[in-house]
Amino acid sequence: MNSKLKFYQSIRFKIALVFALMLMLTLECVGAVFVRQLEHQNLNTFKQSIELPSYVDNSLSTQLARSDTKKANRQIKQILSEVNNNNISEIRVIDNKGTIRGTSNADNRETIGQKSTDQAVKATLLNNRSHSENIYDNANHTRYYINVVPLVDSSNNNVIGAVYLRASLETVYSNINNITLIYLSAALITIAIGLVMAILISQEITRPIEEMRKQTLRIARGDFSGQVRVLGNDELGQLAGAVNNLSVRVEEAQESTDSERRRLDSVLSHMSDGVLATDRRGNVTIVNNMALQLLGVDHEDDLIGKSIIDVLNIRHDYTVRQLVNTEQREMIIDTANDGSNLILRAYFSPIQRESGFVSGLVCVLHDVTSQEKEERERKQFVSNVSHELRTPLTSVHSYVEALSDGAWKDKDVAPKFLEVIQGETDRMIRMINDLLSLSRMDAGTTKLNLEYVNIKELLNYILDRFDMIIKKEEEDGSSNKKYSIERHFTEKDLWVEIDTDKFTQVIDNIMNNAIKYSPDGGIITVRLLETHNHVIMSIADQGLGIPRKDLGRIFDRFFRVDKARSRKQGGTGLGLAISKEVINMLGGQIWVDSVEGHGSTFYISLPYVPYDEEDDWDDQEAES
Repeated sequence: MNSKLKFYQSIRFKIALVFALMLMLTLECVGAVFVRQLEHQNLNTFKQSIELPSYVDNSLSTQLARSDTKKANRQIKQILSEVNNNNISEIRVIDNKGTIRGTSNADNRETIGQKSTDQAVKATLLNNRSHSENIYDNANHTRYYINVVPLVDSSNNNVIGAVYLRASLETVYSNINNITLIYLSAALITIAIGLVMAILISQEITRPIEEMRKQTLRIARGDFSGQVRVLGNDELGQLAGAVNNLSVRVEEAQESTDSERRRLDSVLSHMSDGVLATDRRGNVTIVNNMALQLLGVDHEDDLIGKSIIDVLNIRHDYTVRQLVNTEQREMIIDTANDGSNLILRAYFSPIQRESGFVSGLVCVLHDVTSQEKEERERKQFVSNVSHELRTPLTSVHSYVEALSDGAWKDKDVAPKFLEVIQGETDRMIRMINDLLSLSRMDAGTTKLNLEYVNIKELLNYILDRFDMIIKKEEEDGSSNKKYSIERHFTEKDLWVEIDTDKFTQVIDNIMNNAIKYSPDGGIITVRLLETHNHVIMSIADQGLGIPRKDLGRIFDRFFRVDKARSRKQGGTGLGLAISKEVINMLGGQIWVDSVEGHGSTFYISLPYVPYDEEDDWDDQEAES
């Protein structure tokens, strides 16, 4: 915006021009009336000054009534010569026959005795009425006043002639022109003075307006420090006060808007949900940090200006109009194809004014990856439980049905059927117990009986049991393969706060798996060491190992690498899941490292605070 205005564009010039034009129009109107009245008055005065005295008209009437024409003409000449009026150019006397009987102009003596051709004279003689008019002589460029007066016989009131009088109007109009010129000069001087005064007055009037203009420009730039001077209590003064009040109100509104914007930015920045806002065309205008993280974008400039259906990669399914008008205000967006492996729930809401006009769209992105994953796991869990229970139940049902059909009478078959039924029933009981344990862990109702235990002694105790089992199987020959357990423990006693029963259950689960999958002659290696305030235990076997693709799911419920073999060996598929939950409850971690065909190693890490038995004895002595 160009704040520098040319002088002729300013309101100051326009006010002065309007004032000057009004003054000029006023003076013009007054001058026209004045000149017109002056002309009318001067002409009347002039006409009165050239009127012939009544005795002259009577004398001329008497001479025209005489029968002696020559004597009458001499008397007429004598009478006209006695008329002393410098304004009269010529006086003619015409009888009722239209013959010129005398003239006061010596240059026109030859016209005496001739017929008058003047129409005004003829009309006067015919109508007995006076006639006057102003004429302009083109020959000598002179204006004249013509007045024809009828002469009447006093005895019978008959028209016996007329007097033709011509007088020059140049002196009258010369005076009028001089006066008009004087008036015009005075008017021009008055207009010039009025124009200067108008400029000065308009300058005083527009000065507050100029200050208000500058103040409004400062307000537009965000500078609210200036104030317009209030010079009076008139309309401009009240307007200046209103501008000052407006400046204060705009500053307060600006501060409030900035505060609300900062608050909104703070809210958007710290929201756990992603927020996108668009204009009415669906182009992104606002995006918060969480939305950038959820969409895998580094900078907001990569999203600003783009269509929201392209940002969310839903162009093939929706249009912007559908997002605004549809009653379905939410959808699930799976970003697995983009490499982020996130599942987002998008909520859409139009930005609508009170008039109903939609000026944009707000999209809230909520990360529901864990919820969706849990829902899928729940469905998978239910499916797995149904499947795992259906298999033994089907088997039990089949054998019971066979027994009902008469197999119980067969002494060789019936015991085997009952043994299978008992095995499948025990398997279902173990599975249900494991499920109940997991359910209590998920609900957080499982109580831990924590106590400080020498983890090395406990681990030796558990492994001693497995050594006894190995020895017994070797003695009675019940095992179809041989294996051994090696121990590599630290020499230091490590006291760890754990639940002994549950920890024992974890080691049993891992050792049982190692025994199941170890080859004949395999070695199971158990290690125990201390590092970085943690106790690390590892149990390694030389079995088949776990494929790399299954390592991430090995602790999932009902997951088996070799499902047929696991069921054949009586596993429920819940042992490792229970072990993970127990270790997590104890504040530790459990993980596996495996190479397919070379065995697996399970690691358990538990928090450890160095503990000395002498410190305990010292505390007991202090208490006693």
